[in-house]
Amino acid sequence: MNFLQRFELQKHNTTVTKEFIAGLTTFFAMLYIIPVNAAIMSKAGMPFDALVTATTLITIIATLATGLWANTPIAMSVGMGLNAYFTFSLVLGMKIPWQTALGIVFVSGVLYFLIALTPLRQWIIDTIPLDIKRATSAGIGAFIAFIGLKEMGVIVDSPATLVTLGNLSDMKVVFGIFTLFVALILTMKRVKGALILSILITALLSWMLGIVKFPKEIVSLPASIKPIALKMDIASALSLSLIPVIVTFLITDIFDTIGTLMGVGMRAKLFDEKDSKKLQKTMEVDAAATALSGILGVSTTTAFIESAAGVEEGGRTGLTAVFTALLFILPLFFLPLFEAIPSFAIYPILVVVGSLMFSELAKIDYSDFAIKYATFFIVLMMPLTYSITDGLMIGAFVYVLIRLFQKRFNVLKTAMGFMALIAIILFYVL
Repeated sequence: MNFLQRFELQKHNTTVTKEFIAGLTTFFAMLYIIPVNAAIMSKAGMPFDALVTATTLITIIATLATGLWANTPIAMSVGMGLNAYFTFSLVLGMKIPWQTALGIVFVSGVLYFLIALTPLRQWIIDTIPLDIKRATSAGIGAFIAFIGLKEMGVIVDSPATLVTLGNLSDMKVVFGIFTLFVALILTMKRVKGALILSILITALLSWMLGIVKFPKEIVSLPASIKPIALKMDIASALSLSLIPVIVTFLITDIFDTIGTLMGVGMRAKLFDEKDSKKLQKTMEVDAAATALSGILGVSTTTAFIESAAGVEEGGRTGLTAVFTALLFILPLFFLPLFEAIPSFAIYPILVVVGSLMFSELAKIDYSDFAIKYATFFIVLMMPLTYSITDGLMIGAFVYVLIRLFQKRFNVLKTAMGFMALIAIILFYVL
């Protein structure tokens, strides 16, 4: 009884049954992250089986901590967008060893935690315009959708035009497109667990038709995380040339978390002026979990927007998050099943998630020239440069440049001014 009292169920007009149903709903809504994240990060040369275990563990730990420490129904796991950036931009693009990339994740998490405990947190939140945060979300959406289409084979490289349409008659491409449309339709219909359902439907069809082999076994003991845990190279991550990358991880993680918490929080009325400690504590968990992500061997952890699914089912307290965390123990024992899921059933999910993030553009005020042009360059340059860092820094530089032309010199004292300075150093000094 004492354990349940800490969640103040009666005060929040909820019950244990409601919280369990909400936790179960959130679990199914975000279960897709395990195979998707493992597939993405394994491209960096990291073992798939260890990534499955590490992704599941950080989800359990971070979500459980949110429930117990912050008493909010917010689930956390490895964030989409930064995991793709980790693999395709840092490791494959910049040829940074994955150990160094994990060091970057760890350092950004430590910095985030320090910021969460100081007035710097509020300075970043207040001095970066909301529309720039929205543009960043949309830009990351375009970036991961581009990666998803590339990995599906829908677009391929071309010596004449850089990119072109792939062979759409290839059976694996056809299955990928099928997965994409199933995911889009299920999402439009607001089907619970739409993304994981679309993955399983395609996987089952491909197994039945013999496109890929059906797993010989379904259940096994969890794989060891020893090959990736405690492998982060912090010394290399602290080199001067990687400071912009650390800043990008830091800023993007804060953006993701604030956006998710505000979106879910407003719906459930979780955060108000009288109870701001909940927001503070949830951000503290997010920051600590990001540092732990680097230790366990995965990319940045963030609050998941899929938590809204549980909130819609009546989840109002941390007990929802506790139930979600406990349910994530189950996937630890289904490694053979995750390994047998074909890539063409996984990468379309990046396109769907990217499209959902891209919708943030509808909320932007385009009457402000600085916002309009910064948004354009952020959204365009992230996929074209294959880098969230470059897109964000170019957007910040354009924003500050226009504000200076408008004689609004106070912009230099904001986080946007700081990022513009980083951009100058990144593009013209280093």
